[in-house]
Amino acid sequence: MKTSIRFNNNGLKMADHPYLPVDIQPGEKRAAIAVSHQFGGVKEQTAGLYAQKLSERGFIALAFGASHQGESEGEPRLLEDPAARLEDISSAVSYLSTHEQVDPQRIGALGICASGGYVVKAAQTERRIRAVAAISAVDIGLFFREGLGGGGSTEALKQLLEQVGRERTLEAQGGAPRYDPILPHTPADVSASTPSLYAEGTDYYRTARAQHPNSPNRYLFRSIDRITAYSSFDHVERIAPHPLLLIAGSRADTRYFSQLAYDRAQQPKELLLLEGASHIDLYDREQYVAPSVAKLDAFFHTHL
Repeated sequence: MKTSIRFNNNGLKMADHPYLPVDIQPGEKRAAIAVSHQFGGVKEQTAGLYAQKLSERGFIALAFGASHQGESEGEPRLLEDPAARLEDISSAVSYLSTHEQVDPQRIGALGICASGGYVVKAAQTERRIRAVAAISAVDIGLFFREGLGGGGSTEALKQLLEQVGRERTLEAQGGAPRYDPILPHTPADVSASTPSLYAEGTDYYRTARAQHPNSPNRYLFRSIDRITAYSSFDHVERIAPHPLLLIAGSRADTRYFSQLAYDRAQQPKELLLLEGASHIDLYDREQYVAPSVAKLDAFFHTHL
């Protein structure tokens, strides 16, 4: 059962969809999971889908919108700030910790794509997260520093940051902020040379499959300096002894991020590779969502 609420995050009102199990009884306390959406996404897309399915498995699940994005407050708009994203997660945990039907000792976190990296980072210091899972995890800092698959040059990154500095100066002089596209805007803009992550992302975000007015395929360009200063997995071993679950597609071009996190983490940890799945397939393709949810159900029931 989905409802709509707003909770406070350091003075910002966060827009959120709590999903409650239909069989929950008055006064009963359940385990809860905070579900964080992907870069460029909103809570109404993949995060909401997984939250709904987890609520059907008996959990209270909170799909929440990132600050500066979607229906949540925060200026400037469409800022992607990893530090703010981590605070979003902690604020969601605070909301769940005070919810009358949540057992505060049984709270987990789930993230998709960049939020797969964010929840892993958050769980290194946010000890109220008792179990953490990621779907198609991406370390967005490493992604922006090195490009998809690695190989990006330090010089290219420096030039990009020089552009960020110029944009900051222009804004200080009263200029309009620069917004850049995340993906090809329409399927017609996809070419044979477009990496599969971007081509499939366009099919997901920019068609009737999952298009949403609050997910405009843009981000604030000067987010880049904040993003490139961030790393998801540098201290992933600190999550232990709380458990970590990573789920990725076997043919995902981002699979190496989940492998990196798994290799650096300490036990208890699990890595599930879904045969034949791409990065985006895990967002909404039922043949991959179903086994992902089954694994998440078993993982969270075991550890929460």
